[in-house]
Amino acid sequence: MFASRWLQLPLYLGLILAQCVYVFHFWVELKDLVFAAMGNEAALQHIFQAVAVPGAPLPTKLNETTIMLVVLGLIDVVMISNLLIMVIVGGYETFVSRMYLEDHPDQPEWLSHVNASVLKTKLAMAIIGISSIHLLKTFINAQVYDSKTLIAQTGIHAVFLLSAMAIAYTDRIMSNTASTTKH
Repeated sequence: MFASRWLQLPLYLGLILAQCVYVFHFWVELKDLVFAAMGNEAALQHIFQAVAVPGAPLPTKLNETTIMLVVLGLIDVVMISNLLIMVIVGGYETFVSRMYLEDHPDQPEWLSHVNASVLKTKLAMAIIGISSIHLLKTFINAQVYDSKTLIAQTGIHAVFLLSAMAIAYTDRIMSNTASTTKH
């Protein structure tokens, strides 16, 4: 039974492949942003399609709002990549096998005290960050969304916040209980 933890290895390898896709996507979007800023028409059209909102007219020139939306998309990709790293490294270390990185100069600070509870809290915080980016992108284009959509997205974000606070509070209660029972 204990050896069945190794069945998770292909899942983590799959997440590494997903990370590669995100890296590729990031570089394509960044390249198009740079080329669009230099006047490349094909890159400019790709950027406009990338930030297009259904129901809104496509921009006709590269402006501050379009640049901001592309950069928010890049930040979103980075945050999702960070989330993937936390799940891959933290999950592997917690559920499959030790990585023995204690003396490695590049060991992430958070890995030294990772457990399932810490991982859940960090994941919840990352999801809130990603949700914040999406909510900001929606509010930048608020004029093309109906009020139901704006309220629903805000409500979903609020649920993420409340969930993260509940996870952190539960973790705090459990760690206080565990430290009290040890003494």
